[in-house]
Amino acid sequence: MASCIFILLISFIITQDCLSSEAKVFMVLMDEEPVLSLKTEQVYARSDRDAMVYKKKISVGHDIFLESLLQKDTYTKLYSYTHLLNGFAIHIESEEVQNTLRNATGIRAIHEDVKMQKLTTHTPQYLGIPAGVWKNLGGAENSGEGVVIGFIDTGINPEHPSFSNPSFRGTLKSSRFKGNCSIGERFPSTACNGKIVGAQYFARAANAYGDFNSTRDYESPFDADGHGSHTASTAAGNHHVPVIVNGFNYGYASGMAPGARIAVYKALYTFGGYMSDVVAAVDQAVEDGVDIISLSVGPSAVPSGPSAFLDVLEMELLFATRAGVLVVQAAGNGGPATSSILSFSPWITSIAASATDRKYNNTIKLGNGESLSGTGLAPPTEGRVQLPIAAAADVSNITAGILIAVESCQHPDAFIRSLVRGKLIICTYTFDFEYDDAAIATLAENIKNIGAAGFILRIDPAIGPMLVKGTTMTLQVPGIILNDVEASMALWEYYTSNTIKGRFGQALVFNAKARILDGRQAIYTSQAPVVASYSSRGPDLNNAHRQTADVLKPNLMAPGSSIWAAWSPSSEGNPIIKGQSFALLSGTSMSTPHIAGVAALIKHKHPKWSPAAITSAMMTTANVNDQFGSPILAQSTNALVHATPFDFGAGFINPTRAMDPGLIFNTHFRHYVQFLCAVPGVNDKSVRQAIGFGCPKKKKPWYSDLNTASITVSNLAGSRNLTREVTNASSVNETYNVIVREPLGVEVTVKPKAFKIMGKGSRRLKIVLKAIEARRAYSFGEMVLQGKKKHTIRVPISVYVSSSIGS
Repeated sequence: MASCIFILLISFIITQDCLSSEAKVFMVLMDEEPVLSLKTEQVYARSDRDAMVYKKKISVGHDIFLESLLQKDTYTKLYSYTHLLNGFAIHIESEEVQNTLRNATGIRAIHEDVKMQKLTTHTPQYLGIPAGVWKNLGGAENSGEGVVIGFIDTGINPEHPSFSNPSFRGTLKSSRFKGNCSIGERFPSTACNGKIVGAQYFARAANAYGDFNSTRDYESPFDADGHGSHTASTAAGNHHVPVIVNGFNYGYASGMAPGARIAVYKALYTFGGYMSDVVAAVDQAVEDGVDIISLSVGPSAVPSGPSAFLDVLEMELLFATRAGVLVVQAAGNGGPATSSILSFSPWITSIAASATDRKYNNTIKLGNGESLSGTGLAPPTEGRVQLPIAAAADVSNITAGILIAVESCQHPDAFIRSLVRGKLIICTYTFDFEYDDAAIATLAENIKNIGAAGFILRIDPAIGPMLVKGTTMTLQVPGIILNDVEASMALWEYYTSNTIKGRFGQALVFNAKARILDGRQAIYTSQAPVVASYSSRGPDLNNAHRQTADVLKPNLMAPGSSIWAAWSPSSEGNPIIKGQSFALLSGTSMSTPHIAGVAALIKHKHPKWSPAAITSAMMTTANVNDQFGSPILAQSTNALVHATPFDFGAGFINPTRAMDPGLIFNTHFRHYVQFLCAVPGVNDKSVRQAIGFGCPKKKKPWYSDLNTASITVSNLAGSRNLTREVTNASSVNETYNVIVREPLGVEVTVKPKAFKIMGKGSRRLKIVLKAIEARRAYSFGEMVLQGKKKHTIRVPISVYVSSSIGS
């Protein structure tokens, strides 16, 4: 049985056990080929009519197969997978039926379903998109025109202004896309208005398990959670949409590719979802003709089996890539732990998350003239008048057992209303804040309801330094969170020295005063991006035994912390943000749609480029240094350290340079098959079970020899010969010089050292890695191809030397 769950990759991870042995939904793969042939690299030259006939034949064939094998009342077929995979999802009632399926001929593999669990106003400017990209593509509103991004997520809120631009009521300039619009509750036919060009939902497995609630989850593509609307607007939301929350304008939001169209495939819900529903959604998205899939979902652990690369979802995404669809997936939120990556395969573009230069800070000015810094997206206290301060315990009726609850302001009934009115209440962050954001939301609501003027949340020095989470919540009452023990102590010392108490310790006179400034005004520091602590790290893993792989993961980094984007006001997934039209979230779920949007811009300019070419363009032009030339840093457990390719892949996305990369590394389906056949522990049988046919007679000796824009060797013993082929992306001839920065303990030779490449031509590079010193740790370097026409192609090198030559 599968040993993992799946999670949406936002800033928190909720872990659940996998389905028990009683699970009754299976994904069954058949021997025969799907609509998209698996036996050749090219799509069958079928007309749409022929494809539909063949699709129907496959589906009917599944019915005939099941009827001949099983009694009718012992199973329910949920889906027929026909486009990328030939197979079906089936809900069965007994172990006897399971055994019958496992012993049937014509079946090549059976995968048990697994539960899936849920885990920008400034970023276009931060990435240089308006000046460097939009102006060259006809302006913001046209940038991404003709490109369709498919979102496998929680649906979309069609009423949101990010998706309701009348300028999109024209015809989509794409012959590929032929999706449908499923009409349902809160999703009328007008929802597909030209900006949203397709919308469907998938919940048959969720229904079979009894998790789907039509009242809560909606039998339609409508987003009852909010996450899907957030990711869709980040990638392709309309340009210049005002972000108004609690009556305050935080700025104007825009997707990376405002001209791109959105296709929605709702397969996740407030409770999570199931893998068989997600596979059905991917299959439909590719059949519809999307250009890019944005996927903020992944496993909570490395899949079981001979290799993570052979998992059924990984295979589905491989076939999507073969169909010409770029798949962008969140790397995960398990950082800064080593090998916490949750996106494994080289045909998937895996995205890390960074903080940006936008900060939300707040200040409280005390009556003694001292100012203390903190956080809190909250309005200021009225005027410039200083208000009296009172500790929660000093304005409450404290009974045995509720002191901590009173001090943390989680117990509103204890407050004496006549004493709290018009005062700033000091609340204390303690260990009973089980979920910080929920506790802060409760605190703010209590302060509002009891009639206080605002709150100050301090750290209890007894629990030591601790970073309070949930500080990017938008608040309706004045408030500040002092995330620093010293500031908390300074506040407390000022308060106690200016509060007169009686003989029994009761507060009699509140002389301490302060005012809270506006915490909703952003500060832009112009600092370099920093790898977020939660962003999952490499090295990539080959299997559940945690053997590292010759694949660079993550591939790229994009902004992921404190991202403003669209939300669904009726959200049941996050009650704290319920009622709001925008949300400020963090996670690799937020960085992923940034890359999906940038990929749409590249696809707009280069419509015939393959998924691998687009990924290559983004990787080879990414930034590894800040604007001052210093290396990008990464948030570690207790410090900032120099980032490595296992933190940010090839680097931080540079959209302007990615539009004109100079050279690209192209890879096709047959190369990925050769890659699989060279993976340690993978044999011909396991490849045949996964993709429907076996390995070629001539195999590559190393799976590190895949033609990617990176070089990763997880076990270098002696020396290794590799080949990379570059293709000139332009029609202009150019001469390149090769510059190598060698990893410690490794000698790197590249031939030729200089070369001229014709327009649209290709050149092969022979690369030899020779182990000089066994360091028992990864070391990092790079190969730089410097062009005479100002193109710079950077290829990261990551090597683990296990034994050196002569050792």
